[in-house]
Amino acid sequence: MQVNELKIALFSGNYNYVRDGANKALNKLVEYLLRMGAQVRVYSPTVDNPAFEPMGDLISVPSFAIPGRPEYRIPLQLSNRIKEDLREFSPNIVHISSPDRVARQAVKWAHSQNIPVLCSVHTRFESYLQYYKLGLFEPVMVAWLRSLYRHCDALVAPSEGFAELLRSQHMNQDVGIWTRGVNRDVFNASKRDMAWRKSIGFDDNIPVIGFLGRLVLEKGLDVFAESLSELGKRNIPHQVMIIGDGPAKNWFAERVPHANFLGFQGGHDLGRAVASMDMLFNPSTTEGFSNVSLETMACAVPVIAARATGNVGLVQHNITGQLVTPGNIPEFADALQHYCQNIEISKLHGKAGEALSLEYSWDSINQVVADKYIELIGRHITS
Repeated sequence: MQVNELKIALFSGNYNYVRDGANKALNKLVEYLLRMGAQVRVYSPTVDNPAFEPMGDLISVPSFAIPGRPEYRIPLQLSNRIKEDLREFSPNIVHISSPDRVARQAVKWAHSQNIPVLCSVHTRFESYLQYYKLGLFEPVMVAWLRSLYRHCDALVAPSEGFAELLRSQHMNQDVGIWTRGVNRDVFNASKRDMAWRKSIGFDDNIPVIGFLGRLVLEKGLDVFAESLSELGKRNIPHQVMIIGDGPAKNWFAERVPHANFLGFQGGHDLGRAVASMDMLFNPSTTEGFSNVSLETMACAVPVIAARATGNVGLVQHNITGQLVTPGNIPEFADALQHYCQNIEISKLHGKAGEALSLEYSWDSINQVVADKYIELIGRHITS
């Protein structure tokens, strides 16, 4: 079987209405599959003014806004309209990318049609609970996820560390790797612009610590703020650049009052901002793969990150950055201080990260998923 014979029904809880690393990866995958001649139909909640235009045919799934987090939506059901569209499309593979009710119904539908199912796991959903004081329910969440993942023919995770975790949790016997690529037209060292940096209030002679991501608690904003507070107590000169927006912005701004909040940045502006940092501070532990770490490395900027699934295997300790015990404020402050006081070492580590980032090509990465589709379809034909 060839890629141009694939007919993929892709289910997503958020394909394009709020921008995040998972849906950017899914859109990159769909763009590649369409370019290779495959047919793809995407089923996801939609809104009137999405964050970006979707790749491929997008079919709206009934949904409702999450109470307290209205920017996100929960898919309701695999309606008769959606089932009829699926019958007309007649996919030979189903791909789910979130553990919601519609994805579970899609798996059941695929089984009834003897169609294989691939699940891409993008996020450590169970780890979100601790940020909302619900950590006691983490085992329940793991069991709930397992009840879905075990009914899929295979899983793909964005990093080996995350795949190992899924295996240790007995989520599925077949867990592969679908890692992430980087857009070098946007993210590269040539985008560094000291004149622009100075124009927005940064001193050339004081190191700039950057944050890149959606401003939500599960990105480790508390750890970021506390670590910078500790750095300030040590009288280490530094400046702070925050790139991103989100519901926790006001909470975050109160805790890092000396930071320069740039808001959402995209395209050339984003690449310029990232390349103009002196280091990225990424304390998050919830990602399966840290897109922001890879994008920053491509700009020859070193990364200080939590030693968690999204960064282990990507950030190389004392080579391309610093890996720190999750939540360890003094240790994070030590790493930040090290780069603030040793600019030449930070530049050396940034260059090493840039070299490593060259291994991440979107086309070769997405072909891995296409090959997995073909493998699963072949298994069903011969079983």
